[in-house]
Amino acid sequence: MLTILPLVVAQAQTGAFSGGVAGLLARSGPVGKFVIFLLAIFSLVSWAIIIYKGIALHRALAQSETFLQVFRKSSKFSEVNAVCIQLKASPLVGVFQAGYLEVNQQVKGGGSAAAASPRPTVRSLESLSRSLARAATVEVTRMERRLSFLATTASVTPFVGLFGTVWGIMRTFQDIGDMGSANLVVVAPGISEALITTAGGLAAAIPAAVFFNYYTSRVKVLTAMMDDFALEFLNIVERNFT
Repeated sequence: MLTILPLVVAQAQTGAFSGGVAGLLARSGPVGKFVIFLLAIFSLVSWAIIIYKGIALHRALAQSETFLQVFRKSSKFSEVNAVCIQLKASPLVGVFQAGYLEVNQQVKGGGSAAAASPRPTVRSLESLSRSLARAATVEVTRMERRLSFLATTASVTPFVGLFGTVWGIMRTFQDIGDMGSANLVVVAPGISEALITTAGGLAAAIPAAVFFNYYTSRVKVLTAMMDDFALEFLNIVERNFT
């Protein structure tokens, strides 16, 4: 029996460490494989969102700067409205179109008072301000869409990986009891399998946390641009339509 045990241990060592990470994953139990599969889904969806939102926010920022140049160079709102379709990725376009629509409705709805006035006038700057604020809220919601999944991934996947690790360590203790030995050769393969889930959880969580914080800061920049633009729009309307 004593002469057979080293041979069994050597065979276990050779089989446990062959194949690298893929081999460890292949020999994981059902729970470990499910945890890895779940972490892989989180990671793939997170990376898809990261790429998509990176492109979308980059376009939004670039087109917002272009829109501001066009807006400040134009002498009529109708000229700005004509180029909005080319810059629809910018959240400023949504804010401008809401304000432009409200101004037109107020000017055209003035009736005889508007006809008697030497120039078109708006009846309520407060109503215009509310329209701009409502449009800005819609644009912020659109920019923040799907970012919550990155936050969820960053906060949940480390614990999912930890659960896989705890489960793997429990299996390791069971193997120790079955083999009647706590030799490193017996313990190491099980511990390695267990720690893979921790590494998987961190691999999913770290990029999600980094890009969530980065994209949130980009959204804040665009939100500030919308607030400034709304004030600028109100100032122009107040000077020219009141």
